[in-house]
Amino acid sequence: MQECELNSPVYRGEPIDIHSVLNRIAFAARPPWVQDNVSVTDERLPQRTTALAYRRTSRFPHKRIYLSTGIHGDEPAGPLAIAQLMEEGVFPDHAELWVCPCLNLGGFYRNTRQSDSGVDLDTDYRKLDTEEVRTHVSWLKRKPNFDLTICLHEDHTTKGFYLWESNPDDIASPAKRIISRVAGVCPIDRSDAIHNMPSDNGVVRAYGNPYANFEWNEAVFLATHKTKLSYTLKAPSQLPLGVRAAALAAAVQAVLDWLKEQG
Repeated sequence: MQECELNSPVYRGEPIDIHSVLNRIAFAARPPWVQDNVSVTDERLPQRTTALAYRRTSRFPHKRIYLSTGIHGDEPAGPLAIAQLMEEGVFPDHAELWVCPCLNLGGFYRNTRQSDSGVDLDTDYRKLDTEEVRTHVSWLKRKPNFDLTICLHEDHTTKGFYLWESNPDDIASPAKRIISRVAGVCPIDRSDAIHNMPSDNGVVRAYGNPYANFEWNEAVFLATHKTKLSYTLKAPSQLPLGVRAAALAAAVQAVLDWLKEQG
């Protein structure tokens, strides 16, 4: 599975105060949420945190779910959507969840896609050249496999919402439910092809051998090593920030509702 990204224009939309958003999330992350930082330990250095993460525990979890966002500092809708979802308390009691609300804090300081070192971290999940991604992958490997993963993103080149789905076993899927729910919030990109990949009413399905690709994004790593059902949600950056955040939040809510029905 590999997303074929086109060269995107520089994001010139509304930025966010990332610390304010993360403070909202921290305040909302009351028990049974616990902080589970993505950190690195080196004998030569004191332990230091590279990204925030939260875990919601469940005594008898029926499902294990992973959500992440904020790997591109010029995609502010994702952290806002996570803050909204956390504040609304929508996450089910019967599920165990892990949430990474900002994987690239330095990028948000500068409102850029890249990290402090000028690297697009979302291209490094196979090579593991960057400390941030090496640490994140190490953290992920210490977690159990997930029933479903969701990565929240934006796309600067589209006028409508769409998603990437990895579902190699063709199991039951919430993809259509997601599109239907988001259609009530913002337009859907219903093109026959998105980034040169076939699309079915806003759903792009991943295919092929991921090991044929030199670069992996986070979703490819997750689909290859941690889950059989992975979603990358893409809100259109051309729309107002509040609309994009609402679209991503609606998509996540659709997944949670679908999982509840699955039992």
